[in-house]
Amino acid sequence: MSHGLSDLSGQVALITGGAGGLGREAATWLAAAGAQVVIADVNSEALARAAADCADAVADAKPVESVTLDVTDSGAAGAAFADIERRHGRLDILVTSHGFPRDRRLTDLSDEEWSDVIAVCLTGTFFCVREAARLMTHQGYGRIVTLASRAWQGNPGQANYSAAKAGVVGLTKSVAKELGRKGVTANVIAPGLIETESLRNLETFEAIAERAVKANSIKRLGEPSDIAAAILYLASKEAGFLTGEVLHVSGGRFS
Repeated sequence: MSHGLSDLSGQVALITGGAGGLGREAATWLAAAGAQVVIADVNSEALARAAADCADAVADAKPVESVTLDVTDSGAAGAAFADIERRHGRLDILVTSHGFPRDRRLTDLSDEEWSDVIAVCLTGTFFCVREAARLMTHQGYGRIVTLASRAWQGNPGQANYSAAKAGVVGLTKSVAKELGRKGVTANVIAPGLIETESLRNLETFEAIAERAVKANSIKRLGEPSDIAAAILYLASKEAGFLTGEVLHVSGGRFS
């Protein structure tokens, strides 16, 4: 399977949230481009299934490795990145695809629902980006791709998620300014509504999908491959003069 972009042979990529629909698809695309891919997720069973799916999808690529990781644990994140450096000697690409919403109207939002989303989506991203920066600046090259959401601009019922994803945007832009001189780029992908298995399993899927398609300029839901294609570009050498940007992959729906 070839996607016509840069050859990533010899590069090492880590994808957090790799057991999810977007992370798993990104893993197959980066592996197909020649990278040694490591997927990380807190769900070890789903992680094993994702690694097997990747192997089936790109049988001629290097085997996708997996590591169980709770991104909210700073020590665990440090250990995971250190292990990648020990085994592979480098890290070229980081994709942070972890995160989840806990939707509720502002006045009903609990302290726990706020804290959990901020911890995973924002603080967990910070822990991973910080560890990646240490490796990438040392080697003088790196591509950091964080996943936010169209909701970073604000969404009713998503004060926690929107705040976390807006934080990811600010974090990534700051990293871009700080690390560009070190040969490291940092960019954000802000997906719209993407049809993943977890979305299809929602009881309200049909209503959500109908509303999203109506609001989109492109009259369909997004697919995981739409996000994976954007990740592959931002992870490539060809994207070396692009940093600090927010790429909306949303079918033309921005707010």
